[in-house]
Amino acid sequence: MPDLTLSPTWQHLTALGQSPIPHLRELLQDPQRQDFIIRAGSLELDFQHQRLTPAILEPLLELASQARIRPQAQAMFLGDVCNTTESRPVLHVALRGNRAQPTPWNAEINTAIHRVLDQVCQFAEDIRGGEKTGFSGEIFTDIVNLGIGGSDLGPKMVCTALEHLTETPLTPHPVKVHFVSNIGAYSLYHTLKNLNPSTTLFVVQSKTFTTQETLLLYQAAQKWLETAGATHHAQHFVAVTANPAQAQQCGFSADRIFQFWDWVGGRYSLWSSIGLPIAIALGNAPFRALLEGAKAMDEHFMRTPARHNLPMVMALLALWNRNFLHFPTHHLAPYIASLVHFVPFIQQMEMESTGKRIDKSNQEVHLQTCPVVWGGLGIDGQHAYFQLLHQGTQTVPIDFIGQRVDTLLQPWMSEQQKVVLLNQTVQARALAIGRTAEETQTVLLQEGVPPEKIPALVPHRTYPGNIPSSTIWLDTLSPYSLGELIALYEHKVFCLACLWDINAYDQWGVELGKSMLKG
Repeated sequence: MPDLTLSPTWQHLTALGQSPIPHLRELLQDPQRQDFIIRAGSLELDFQHQRLTPAILEPLLELASQARIRPQAQAMFLGDVCNTTESRPVLHVALRGNRAQPTPWNAEINTAIHRVLDQVCQFAEDIRGGEKTGFSGEIFTDIVNLGIGGSDLGPKMVCTALEHLTETPLTPHPVKVHFVSNIGAYSLYHTLKNLNPSTTLFVVQSKTFTTQETLLLYQAAQKWLETAGATHHAQHFVAVTANPAQAQQCGFSADRIFQFWDWVGGRYSLWSSIGLPIAIALGNAPFRALLEGAKAMDEHFMRTPARHNLPMVMALLALWNRNFLHFPTHHLAPYIASLVHFVPFIQQMEMESTGKRIDKSNQEVHLQTCPVVWGGLGIDGQHAYFQLLHQGTQTVPIDFIGQRVDTLLQPWMSEQQKVVLLNQTVQARALAIGRTAEETQTVLLQEGVPPEKIPALVPHRTYPGNIPSSTIWLDTLSPYSLGELIALYEHKVFCLACLWDINAYDQWGVELGKSMLKG
């Protein structure tokens, strides 16, 4: 692909980035600012608080056309080789395809996907219904997922985010899902110390089934069961892998192996059999609804013009902040407490995908690619690092994530949700407009501060503002809307990879340490 940085559009954007842009305090007074709110399904993207004008957005949209995002997306959906260094297609989008509808990928792939999906869902229902038992004949009450990276972050994030669905008993007996990824002895011990070996099932997840951390955890789990007297413990283990032959060599029987494929990247794999813990924890209907939400975002991404296309606009905002305003980090601030694991999940997705320095022409890039992605729950962050966001020496763009209607576990929790919503909207506005020295002086006088002390306090209590942010609103957090949200970020990453002309689907940087361990 031609070097975008040499195009007149890129040069024009560079000039715009170097020119004075009105302060957000001024920009937000424009009634046309409402045009910077777009919607897809149950999600809304409000980017009014970005350092952006229509005169900046238009060339950004032109850049998306020049980067050939749409044709490259079509190639991905067709199953063309997109992961060039490993000569693989990239078809995680196929995992949420409809069984009955015609698909752009071949029928054989679709048949295999739905065969495995049916196996996963049937096994999950057997566990939830008490049909499967352990060595003592007792039903399973606890599931322990052993995996790291994409085999842990995605399923754990979804199970935690939708845990409220388990509050209403849907099974004859409760099933609790736990996650262990760290080989440090304490992590596994802390999880197992209160579990009953007779009623614990392990889901061992590894794409290659050669991942050192996961295999060590698997061996430790075997010893734990043997110590408890489980001499025949094969029924306490299932494997999820793209390498079934290797799993069988490790002792798993064929009927206890759930397959996925090498065209599924680990960080994009929760839609596959890697999602088995999700189906067990929540049930088949919520798991399938998660897939449906992602599919709806796929369709929005492929069919919607760039100006109203949520993933494209999010990618262009990220590009503007990274390459033209030169902000080195990006902050995620969910104001939905159950999205506590969303930030590490997106960290892997974005930084493992676009943390690259070599382009598709095998040349070193001469622009900045992925920013450092960081963050955490917004309410907690307000009492920690929001100080830096408001008054630090570097500007940090922010994604706020909230829901307009909370699924209240108890009626008396409604006041808490009101406060959460108020905090989220106030923080976005406060970071944008800040407070001038004159306004601060007025506030201090109103607070009764002696006039002679005010000059010394004004610099400390003045806020520059002009901090760019977007807000992603969910109507409410559900399996469907969470599927939409995850796919939104997936396609944002894809768009950025197109704009930077890099391969988003390999991760060779992860491999160096592994090879050194092997000597």
